[in-house]
Amino acid sequence: MSAGAHPQAIRPSIVVVGQAGRDLVLRVDGLPDAGGSAPVAERIERLGGKGASMAIGIRQLNPDVRPTLLAVLGADAAGDVVHREAVAAGLDVAHVTRRGRTALMVDVVTADGERRLLEDAPAESLLTVDDVERASDALERAHVVVLQLQQPATALLAAARMASQARIVLDGAVSGRERDELLALADVVRADAHEAELLTGTPIRTREDASRAAGRLLDGRTTLVALSVAGEGDLVAWPGGEEFHPHGETEIVDATGAGDAFVAGLVTGVRHGESPQRTGQLAADCAAATVQRLGGHPDLEALRAGV
Repeated sequence: MSAGAHPQAIRPSIVVVGQAGRDLVLRVDGLPDAGGSAPVAERIERLGGKGASMAIGIRQLNPDVRPTLLAVLGADAAGDVVHREAVAAGLDVAHVTRRGRTALMVDVVTADGERRLLEDAPAESLLTVDDVERASDALERAHVVVLQLQQPATALLAAARMASQARIVLDGAVSGRERDELLALADVVRADAHEAELLTGTPIRTREDASRAAGRLLDGRTTLVALSVAGEGDLVAWPGGEEFHPHGETEIVDATGAGDAFVAGLVTGVRHGESPQRTGQLAADCAAATVQRLGGHPDLEALRAGV
């Protein structure tokens, strides 16, 4: 460190651009028939949304980093509660906008792991270009920027352009002109099978399909691609190689949040300069740990030793 340099000036900076809201998780023994009812065996209410979950997982794996969450929470009582939870989780909330009604995600899970997801994401809970521009200082100095692609494409593209000096990680899919520009700016791409088909036009039913789709995504700036094959596992590919991570025999309590935890592992591996093989294995371990818990909230501290 040069004389007089402030530690904050060299602290690694990670920005997560995505959804934040309130999660309501309900575990039931079975789903009722139409007109019926069912008792709730377990209920969890807390901060949720894919962007917030990724940021929390990244924080757990990187305790020296305070991830910046670029998201929207409502200007309501629910927003107050989850805003406090974000602070308690170690997130930087300076660029969390407050307006309207807080998004609500409902996860109904049966005893055998079958789930139903319900989402109330009002228009005001989505990021705008103005929200992104107010966070330009954080984006311009970031080392890694994660873009969760369920936000409006115009806002995502604005963030990617501002983060031109960062490693850009895309999660999910977007279509149209913005898709092509975002892919051209991406260092890392992660998608499930449906999202990968939207990105590449290739249906993902087998490992071989995923390999072909990954090859298309690696044709440019992107150096690491992770694509899911439903019911089988995740393919991690890089220029000149690939590795498949089968789901194995892990008991799935709730599949919610597996992808978010996977992204937290990818970001951590990239941030530490790990090999693609080690990065992919860490991401797979993070996902496996998360599906063993109800509600999809990450609990990844035990995996720090793998970094």
